[in-house]
Order: sequence, then C-alpha cells, then structure tokens
Amino acid sequence: MTTAKPDPAKIDFSTVTWEKSPFSGGNNNCVEFGQIGDDLVAIRDSKRPEQAPLIYTRGEIGALLLGAKAGCFDHLA
Repeated sequence: MTTAKPDPAKIDFSTVTWEKSPFSGGNNNCVEFGQIGDDLVAIRDSKRPEQAPLIYTRGEIGALLLGAKAGCFDHLA
C-alpha cells in the first residue's frame, strides 16, 4: 500500500522533532530529518527552517539510505 503524501503547506511542522547528522560539522551544510506520523519523513535545509520541507515515504527514505550505504552517490560529494 502506498502512503499518500500530504501537501507540505497543510502540515504543522512545529511538533516535528528535527534531527541532523553528527557528521555535519556545524558549518551550516546540514539537512534535517523529521518523522511525520508512522509513514512519512520530512527533510529540510537547516539554514531555512521556514521553508516547506520535502516529504517522503519511509520506503523512499529506505531506498535512499541503502543507495548511500552502497556508495551509489559518492560521486556527488
């Protein structure tokens, strides 16, 4: 079953607990992740928390993390 993604403009993000990687180094090159309910994950730019985050399903985030762990995106860093 696919989770329908809500319009980010209609979500109250004030209750989201945002997390960032401990590898970000504190140099403002950070993205933050926050869980929304049981099935969705929001991603935002830590420098622009007022902008609407991007919304992904847990399956999409899982595929991203598997690809990152496998080195699929190393050429982008």
